[in-house]
Amino acid sequence: MALTLYNTLTKQPQPFIPILPGQVSIYCCGVTVYDDCHLGHGRSYLTWDVLRRYLQWQGYGVRYVQNFTDIDDKILHRAQAEGTTMAAVSDRYIQHYFEDMRRLNILDAQVYPRVTEHIEDIHALIRQLEAKGYAYAAGGDVYYRVAQFAEYGQLSGRSLEGMQVGASGRALVATAKANPADFVLWKGAKPGEPAWDSPWGPGRPGWHIECSAMIRSQLGLTIDIHGGGGDLVFPHHDNEIAQSQAAHGQPLARYWLHNGMVTVGGEKMSKSLGNFTTLRDLLGGRWAPYPQPVEPMAVRLFVLQGHYRKPLDFTATAIATAVQGWHTLKAGLQFGDRHGKTLGWASLQPPVTLSPTEENTWVQAFQRALDHDLNTSEGLAVLFDLAKGLQREGNRLLHEGKTQVEPDHLWHQWQTLVGLGQVLGLEAKEKGDRPVEAPPLVDDSAIAELIQQRQQARQQRDFATADRIRDRLAGVGVVVVDQPHGAVRWHRP
Repeated sequence: MALTLYNTLTKQPQPFIPILPGQVSIYCCGVTVYDDCHLGHGRSYLTWDVLRRYLQWQGYGVRYVQNFTDIDDKILHRAQAEGTTMAAVSDRYIQHYFEDMRRLNILDAQVYPRVTEHIEDIHALIRQLEAKGYAYAAGGDVYYRVAQFAEYGQLSGRSLEGMQVGASGRALVATAKANPADFVLWKGAKPGEPAWDSPWGPGRPGWHIECSAMIRSQLGLTIDIHGGGGDLVFPHHDNEIAQSQAAHGQPLARYWLHNGMVTVGGEKMSKSLGNFTTLRDLLGGRWAPYPQPVEPMAVRLFVLQGHYRKPLDFTATAIATAVQGWHTLKAGLQFGDRHGKTLGWASLQPPVTLSPTEENTWVQAFQRALDHDLNTSEGLAVLFDLAKGLQREGNRLLHEGKTQVEPDHLWHQWQTLVGLGQVLGLEAKEKGDRPVEAPPLVDDSAIAELIQQRQQARQQRDFATADRIRDRLAGVGVVVVDQPHGAVRWHRP
């Protein structure tokens, strides 16, 4: 089965065929750098990270570009509030972005273009649109003439007649527009605002033109895949298409992919609604519903458990479940480190790469899942099957001194788990292949007290508290084994 992706443009799944055989170009809309990233950002960039990793695993050469929007009203307001500059605010939050995403094991893009680095490219694209009658200057601004582009709204399915007045994203409301639906390409500068010289006077670019210009500069006229959050379909991506296609006469992207939103209580998580949780707070144990540090790989697992196009509900229970799931996967991924010598394995090294052509039922099942529009949920089922099998044999080795499965088969199973985990970016080793630090030891009396508290919670059917205590014990390297008739055993692997 070949890779099939749901294309927002055609509203159906399509076999993926790149423009150039063996090469894939991807552009993803990046963050506006005025604050720290929240889980919704993490979900989006993690999704495209998995797409990129999977394509590379399949043998494609991938050029992945993701921008930083470093000119924006929100950045300006933050700079004014802090008594600093837009550049200083942008630089700080770009650094935070890299710190947060690297903790989630998200690979760096090959290029991170900034809007401020592409002002001349933006000018050139606007002049081209102006020459073709798609752009006009008015009141110190420059606007895109939406009615001139007959296919406007093809991505979202909206008709020009049905669009509401002012539905132009971040464009400023201006009476100089010829049509209320027209959107801004260049904003004339207001007194005291940062500005760049242009053929239309000092000002700064509109939001939508930025991505069109950066794509053309970094990847060419037509790219293979354009990714972004579902909230960008309209107006941002519709406007990108209108700008680029009007200027060049050819499609901007062949495949448009959009991830679903992270929701909190049924509402989209966003900074504008004030219901967001930053990745830093979640990872650092500063999120009130789950006030303990969450391992980055558990957050990654939480995101991958849902299909990328579906909403993902963010709750303390969901995070706790992901934490417990990661403990299972991590135990499987570390199986070779813990038991390889005892089993007499000749090699304790995980695979550098696991070939997708390997005749292996687990690999084949994993590929079937990911080929079906990146179904990471089904792909994870393969990893959990491998990890639980290894965990069972590890427990047998600890308690009975031997395994039921032959060591050679366990080595192959471990190699497969680690290799497939790498495709999803789920790794139990830190960056640079350094071994995971040993968990801190807790004395036996403290463990016994926690287990007693857990038993009381279970008897009272307070399973949420019981799970939290089990997670806490797992976090310090203690494995709790529930036995028949309410008995409990524990050990340190």
